[in-house]
Amino acid sequence: MSYPPPPGGWHDPSAAAGPQSSPPADPTLPMAGNPIPTQPTSADPYAPADPYAGMKSGDPYAAPGYPPAGNPYAAPGYPPPGDPYAAAGYPPPAYPGYAPPSSKTNTLAIVALVLSLVGFTSCITAPIGAIMGHVARKQIRETGEQGEGMAKAAIIVGWILTALLVLLIIFYIVMIVIAVNSDSSSSY
Repeated sequence: MSYPPPPGGWHDPSAAAGPQSSPPADPTLPMAGNPIPTQPTSADPYAPADPYAGMKSGDPYAAPGYPPAGNPYAAPGYPPPGDPYAAAGYPPPAYPGYAPPSSKTNTLAIVALVLSLVGFTSCITAPIGAIMGHVARKQIRETGEQGEGMAKAAIIVGWILTALLVLLIIFYIVMIVIAVNSDSSSSY
């Protein structure tokens, strides 16, 4: 059964019996010299990528490393599926409040504290540790390094042990003098 032709002169290509006269047109080629329009984009393709794009979430109190509020099935510790090249081979960014200390500890303060504490057994290194503690405090004030507490502890421990060492030496001298005087007076 055949249907009447539709109004407007359109005809069904599948109804045509016989071979086509030309191959179908390629939709990717420009027609009559007109360029192919590109897809509209809202973002600049040359703009730098935001390294914290995956870190942003709607919940500011969410713990880092846990799935964001919008995606409860995201695996913790993995970057979001949006940009697979953002975190490849790099450590995760530091979170506010968890940054490493801004400066290093003064080495002289560490050495001074060690020498002052070794003074408990050797008694000779305590004054050296106390003096080095004073030098370390001066360096810390000038450079802004860490270690003020260690330098102060080295000074306190070093001078206390030095004072005890001096008192011990005075005690031995007095005891020797008493022993010599008592021995010489008893011989007559």
